[in-house]
Amino acid sequence: MHAGKNYSFTEVLFWTRRDIIFLLIVSAVPVFCYSYLGCKWLSIPWLPIALLGTAVAFAVGFRNNASYDRTWEARKAWGAIVNASRAWAMTVNDYVTNHHATDKLTENQLHEIKFRMMQRHFAWLTALRYQLREPRTWEAIYKKHNQEFKDRWFSEQEHNSKMEDELRNYLSPEELADVMAHTNKANYIVSLQSKELRRLREHHLIDDFRHMELEKSLIEFLNQQGACERIKNFPYPRQYATLNMYFIKIFVILVPMGMMKEFSNLGEHMVWLSVPFSALSTWIFTTMEKIGESTESPFEGSANDVPITALCRTIEIDIREMYNDKNIPPALKPENNILV
Repeated sequence: MHAGKNYSFTEVLFWTRRDIIFLLIVSAVPVFCYSYLGCKWLSIPWLPIALLGTAVAFAVGFRNNASYDRTWEARKAWGAIVNASRAWAMTVNDYVTNHHATDKLTENQLHEIKFRMMQRHFAWLTALRYQLREPRTWEAIYKKHNQEFKDRWFSEQEHNSKMEDELRNYLSPEELADVMAHTNKANYIVSLQSKELRRLREHHLIDDFRHMELEKSLIEFLNQQGACERIKNFPYPRQYATLNMYFIKIFVILVPMGMMKEFSNLGEHMVWLSVPFSALSTWIFTTMEKIGESTESPFEGSANDVPITALCRTIEIDIREMYNDKNIPPALKPENNILV
C-alpha cells in the first residue's frame, strides 16, 4: 500500500518506461512510412478510431472498477480480522478463569494457557499471510515492470523468508511439526485452537456459554480466511483480461494512423507531431490497464496491496499490550512510502 500523498513522477516514469519507449516506436513507424516511403494509405479517418477508443475506455474502466472492488473486499476482510483478533484476546483473557474449575490453577498457569493461545493466534496470522503471498500465474507482481519496481523501491518479508522459520517464534516444536505436515496450515492452526477450547471446557476453566462464544470467534476467523482465499484463488476473469489486452493493442496501433492526417494538414513536417501526441494518448490507456492489473490481486506482494504484514504486526502489538507483555515488536514503517 502506498502510504504517501501520491506516487512521484520518477516512480511513474520508472514503472511505465518500457511502455513509453514501445509507444514512441509504434507511433513513429507509420509516420516514417507515410513521410518517406509514400505509404499514404496508412492514414485512416479518425472517426472509427474514436469509436474504438470509447469502447476501450469502457472496457478499461470496467476492469478497474472490478479490481478496486476486489481490493476493497480484501481490506474489509482484514479489517474484520483485526477487530475479531482484539475481541478474541479480550475474551480469552477474561473468560479463562478458575471460577468453575474443580482443580484450581495458579495465576501463572492460567497466564501460560492464555499466552499460548495468543501465540497460536499469531501463528495463524503468520500462516495466513504467507499463504496469501504464494504466487499465482495470473498475478501482476511477476511481470517484469512490477518486479523491477519492487526490487528498487521496497521489499516484503514473505518472499524473502520461510513460513516455518516465522512459525517457530510462536509454536512449540511439536505443534510446528504437526502444522507443517498439513496443506492448509492456517486452517489447521484454528483447529488446534478449537481443541484447546475443548480441553478448557473439560477442565471447567470455561463454561458452556463462554465455550460457545470463543468458538464463534474461531468461526469468524475461518470466515474471513475463506473470504481472503476466495479473492486470492479466483482472478479477474481471464476472458475479460484477454479481450482488454487485445483491444488496447489494436487501439495503440491505430491511433498514430488516425493522427497523421490531422497533423499533416498543419504543415509539411508537422506530421511528426503525431508521434508524441499518439504516444501520450495511448500511454494513458496502457497505464490505466496496468493499474487495473496491479490492483486485481491485493495479496500478491506489490506496492498496491493490502498491507497484511503491517496489519499482522499491529494485531500482535495490540494483543501483547493487553497481556502486559514486555516483548512488544515495533510497528512496521513504510519503505519509500510503501507499506506491505
